[in-house]
Amino acid sequence: MKPDRSHRLPRRAAIQSLMGTSLLLPGIVSQLLAESGGGSGGPLAPKPAHQDARAKRVIFIFSNGGVSHMDTFDYKPKLFAADGKTMGVGGGLSNQQRRLLRPGWEFRPGGQCGAMVSDLFPHLRERMDDLCLIRSMKSDDNEHYQATLAIHTGSFFFSRPSLGSWVSYGLGTENRNLPSFVVLSPHMPYAGTQIFNNDFLPADHQGVRVIPGKEPIANLEPRGGADGLQELELGLAEAFNRRHLEAHGHEGELAARIRSFETAFRMQSEAGEIFDLSRETDETLALYGMKRGQTDGFGWQCLVGRRLAERGVRFVELVDGSSSHNWDQHGDMAEHAKHARNIDQPIAGLLLDLKRRGLLDDTLVVWTTEFGRTPGVDGEKGRGHHSACFSSWMAGAGVRAGLTYGATDDIGAAVVENRVHVHDFHATLLHLLGLDHERLTFRHGGRDYRLTDVHGNVVKALLA
Repeated sequence: MKPDRSHRLPRRAAIQSLMGTSLLLPGIVSQLLAESGGGSGGPLAPKPAHQDARAKRVIFIFSNGGVSHMDTFDYKPKLFAADGKTMGVGGGLSNQQRRLLRPGWEFRPGGQCGAMVSDLFPHLRERMDDLCLIRSMKSDDNEHYQATLAIHTGSFFFSRPSLGSWVSYGLGTENRNLPSFVVLSPHMPYAGTQIFNNDFLPADHQGVRVIPGKEPIANLEPRGGADGLQELELGLAEAFNRRHLEAHGHEGELAARIRSFETAFRMQSEAGEIFDLSRETDETLALYGMKRGQTDGFGWQCLVGRRLAERGVRFVELVDGSSSHNWDQHGDMAEHAKHARNIDQPIAGLLLDLKRRGLLDDTLVVWTTEFGRTPGVDGEKGRGHHSACFSSWMAGAGVRAGLTYGATDDIGAAVVENRVHVHDFHATLLHLLGLDHERLTFRHGGRDYRLTDVHGNVVKALLA
């Protein structure tokens, strides 16, 4: 027989009754909110690094689809001269006999360092003295999903925690009123939500996705009604949830959900101001290529990324492109031009803005893609996927500004000097944050996992 529940009040009526009869509940609610997951404890509490850190936070920029290295940051004059010749060049899809394709844009030296950058990135070219350019990146898979998964999680084939989640797990947050890991992404790239998933790490470390627009985070404004009603309801839900935990034992997902409500409650006092760009000067908006009142676009992502970083968010990812509209140009490399225009000025503006504010000293800015493209054609005027080599860069806290590191062969087909594998890239990034990639582990399924698995070396030549 089912128990008789007819005497029980509906939840809303219970809340109303508690509001009308209890003078103690508001104090209990405040205490619950203050004590659970906050203060000096909780999974997101600030943690000491393994060693001295140069960077306190990361802005990670991901260009989805496979940006062509020889058309952007890896100058290949001999490939210009070899245009139209047919040869086998090795490295994944290009190991067949292919007609070579010259780069579509001229290259010019940038900054005092003189690094050669194509006309696709005229604004970034002016900031090359701030960048540490890596021309010898190496991945292990030519498919978008696997390569995107790897550059975010270190795993090519299996779901694993994302880089941002590992950083959150290793260091905690600098601001309890905001998430430790935020992803600004208008659309999902290849690998979808796995790029910011916590996987087996505690759920507190999953990235919070923000979608550009008039309401980047839904229902952020405090709900109307009687004073304190929202706090009372959250406190009551907190009490019910904690009673469930006490009765059934600790449940990590439920505990994290409780803390997520608390974070959301605190976000209402701070997050709204972050997305309000009305107080930014016209000069700052122009720096990012924005117009006043604009609530989307990559300039908006970069500016909001700066505002999140300066308010203590540990890891901010800016996603450029979706799984259907990105840098994957098989048919015509000329399409690279519109994608470059979308990000060139905003990223250059972000670097300059961070530098002016003194934030570049302890903020690590990273730009990467999942792999490069073939020296030979794929289709009539496009290039294929190419994991054998590609270009990435870092800027800011602890990296050697103005350095160009590594080299590929004369046509950009293979790394010939100072290879930097994806695992090495991750190990170096963690090192700059004061984290030893071999010590940053989590026990799951009977073994200790880490971002770099059993691989990876810190590339000390990249460090200042």
